[in-house]
Amino acid sequence: MNKTIQEQLDFAETFARRSHDGQFRRDGVTPYFTHIEAVVSRVDDPYEKMVAFYHDTLEDTDVTVDDLTVQVAKGFIPASVVVAVDLLTKKKGEPYLIMIERIKENKLATAVKIADNLSNLSDSPTDRQIIKYSKSLLILVD
Repeated sequence: MNKTIQEQLDFAETFARRSHDGQFRRDGVTPYFTHIEAVVSRVDDPYEKMVAFYHDTLEDTDVTVDDLTVQVAKGFIPASVVVAVDLLTKKKGEPYLIMIERIKENKLATAVKIADNLSNLSDSPTDRQIIKYSKSLLILVD
């Protein structure tokens, strides 16, 4: 039942690619998956890469944490990855910086959120987004 790390990485990429199929960046032209790839490219550890592939899946698609948990039992996703992805998912009504404080308690989630913020800052952010992501980075690297 246990899969190799490479099999888990391949599964993560395929799962994320399918989950975000048909989605686009703010410009309405660039496929959303380019953001996922940019975040993945900013982390080194294979578990961080898995989290990066899934990091927006729960928030931006119909995929649920239960859907990911099913894959844990099959050996396709490590449980630690699901925990980190759930932490990276903004809860309804939760202030952004409260979510960031929550993320900071998990090494995998923190590494991916830093990569996510850097990716967002490199993608023509608005002034408001620059402030938001900069505050987030200050909390996460402290």
